[in-house]
Amino acid sequence: MPQRIVNNNKADKSYKRLRLILGDQLNPAHSWYRELDAQTLYVIAELHQEASYAQHHIQKICAFFCAMENFAGALTQAGHEVVYLTLDDTCGYSSLIHLLQDLCAHYTVTVFEYQQPDEYRLDKQLEALGVELGQQSVVTARYSTEHFLLDHQELTTLIKPAQHNRMEAFYRKMRKRFNILMDGDKPLGGQWNYDADNRNKFKPKDISAIPAPLMFSNDIAPYKKRLIKHRIKTMGFVGDELIWPVSRQQSLAVLDYFCHHCLSLFGQFQDAMTAQANDKWSLYHARVSFSLNSKMLSPRQVIDHVLKAYDKASDTISLAQVEGFIRQILGWREYVRAVYWVNMPHYLQQNHLNASAQLPEYFWTGQTKMQCMQHALQQSLDYAYAHHIQRLMVTGNFCVLFGINPDEVDAWYLGVYIDAIEWVELPNTRGMSQFADGGWVATKPYISSGNYINKMSDYCKTCYYDVKQKSTNNACPFNSMYWHFLDRHQRIFENNPRIGMAYRAWLKQEPQQQKALLQRAQWCIDNIHQL
Repeated sequence: MPQRIVNNNKADKSYKRLRLILGDQLNPAHSWYRELDAQTLYVIAELHQEASYAQHHIQKICAFFCAMENFAGALTQAGHEVVYLTLDDTCGYSSLIHLLQDLCAHYTVTVFEYQQPDEYRLDKQLEALGVELGQQSVVTARYSTEHFLLDHQELTTLIKPAQHNRMEAFYRKMRKRFNILMDGDKPLGGQWNYDADNRNKFKPKDISAIPAPLMFSNDIAPYKKRLIKHRIKTMGFVGDELIWPVSRQQSLAVLDYFCHHCLSLFGQFQDAMTAQANDKWSLYHARVSFSLNSKMLSPRQVIDHVLKAYDKASDTISLAQVEGFIRQILGWREYVRAVYWVNMPHYLQQNHLNASAQLPEYFWTGQTKMQCMQHALQQSLDYAYAHHIQRLMVTGNFCVLFGINPDEVDAWYLGVYIDAIEWVELPNTRGMSQFADGGWVATKPYISSGNYINKMSDYCKTCYYDVKQKSTNNACPFNSMYWHFLDRHQRIFENNPRIGMAYRAWLKQEPQQQKALLQRAQWCIDNIHQL
């Protein structure tokens, strides 16, 4: 065994079974851990391939590494045999496969077991490893992560590949199947979806009442030191302490905080944005997505916790708030996972609008004169976080209007957000946001002029550009780019019933006005890096 890992206290022992735990498989309730077995060794490893296959936010890598080491410590304390390998230990291995081959040989195991990865590339990597280990008389077995509400095997029975599958229909099936917010066979309250009630903008008096986010002080100096030592390229900013939850206990604390301080107004303001609450940047959102996607929390656990809070405080928490939140977990999260798996690996090649432009530098610096973009980008770089409307209708809207290559958009979204793992990022970005899949997720492109951003935020009040202007030199870039997008993609979308009204409005405009808008948009395209 290479010297880099012989110094761990299990280096000279042999085991019958080796079990791999990936960084997003930190599920303390998994059936693996119900019994102690001195002949089973659990391996959790900081991997160079996972830290560098994309340029990740430094907080994202540190959060995963810290959560992984905490999980290894919890398993050890419970009596399991565990080895935790740092980047120092794994730096000599070009891939996960080579590391695991070496570990299996060193510990003379006859059985290798793993939980099915949530990412396609890792799934294929471990399938290939199983074939190679079989040639060395090591039996390989794959298990469920026991996390999601739907089993992996049934996803193809619920979602059809390469076509649109209506999320609302999927969501209603899930409500019925798991008997959540149901009154017999009818939806509780008489309707399935309260989204129309959940689109309020913050008024000045609302901002002072926004609760500050619950944050932690997790020491990440050792992880930062290793990232620097091994020259892992990252983005974003972090100090020596991490504010994100990195244990099950901290994750439960964030969930409980949401239920007590944010849930009562979550739905009402879930689409709202403001530049006036920088110290309250998470607004009324739950911030449990990292804990969910790393599996420190389970979706059922989150849903039950929210339902319990609703039962206890139904006089202050309305059904609309609860339904709006549960729809994201029970509906959307399970839905995008299914869309991902039934369409891989083809999803990675989809570029329905033939977008080819490059992301401007301010996606990594936040330095732009567009106030909405500056705020969303800076928050993303500062906290590895932005809520769904900031992602969809600000940065995502910008990218689809300017025709940014979806490969570049995917890479940025996958890297910058702490909760971004490919199974959830890809359908949200390439599908919902960029319409690169041609409608497998969304039935229309989610585009808007500056009017929507002005409607849902206070960004435009302090912006360098004028949201009320369309074609002048200081006009909001979103205004002219909106019409430019419709014009250049008219053949694709003019018969789309969901945006037909926009085309009718475009055709009613005077030719001179159309020309001015397109000229302003072309100037924005030519000067995208200076906006």
